[in-house]
Amino acid sequence: MTLEWYKKKFKSLPGDGSQAPELGRDFYLKQILDMKTAIVTLKSLTPITFGKYHQTEKLNKESAEDYELRTWRNKCHTENDNCIIPGIMIANCIRESAKYLNIQIKGKGKSTYTKHFDSGISLFDNINLNYKKEQLTEEENMIAVHVPSDGMRGGTKRVMRYFPKFNSWQGTIKVYIGDDIITPDIFESVVINAGSLIGLGTWRPRNRGNNGRFELVDMNWEDQR
Repeated sequence: MTLEWYKKKFKSLPGDGSQAPELGRDFYLKQILDMKTAIVTLKSLTPITFGKYHQTEKLNKESAEDYELRTWRNKCHTENDNCIIPGIMIANCIRESAKYLNIQIKGKGKSTYTKHFDSGISLFDNINLNYKKEQLTEEENMIAVHVPSDGMRGGTKRVMRYFPKFNSWQGTIKVYIGDDIITPDIFESVVINAGSLIGLGTWRPRNRGNNGRFELVDMNWEDQR
């Protein structure tokens, strides 16, 4: 969901009952547009893989193997059939990094930045992986993995599953920061750690894997309030 989506969605947002509807919309947009922003460019260090849940129906008498081979592309995240890294996935990666680091706020006793990242950052856009879903090929973009049949780690019965894989990617995305406690230095440290120790997608470092690592290539901090 982009910022334009929010603008359209709240076009007729009512006020508090005593104001005209348009005032309610303007108030909401002001909260978003008056935030500090960090425009970050991220670049992959290891391939990224996805395992989005989908409900594609099986064909008549189709085997589990054939079903997987037919539908593995549906495990991608897409927007208008373009493969993407969802902004919410990146936001949650950053939030998890803040929790992992557990950095204490100077002058605030044992208080940490965790809750400030939980509610203080927003992303409205996605990173485009520059692939249409139908362009994905088994040779370049499919990975076969033996996984527990019940989906639980440590399961003894294992089955073959197929997942979409992207060997490299790079993208720029804007992060809205609504909590003044978050400083540029802290934000940068949290994003760097997110790329090295948390990761994105399936089999990321936080899930005992090595996929989905990325680096922070550039960051432009803006505060035009």
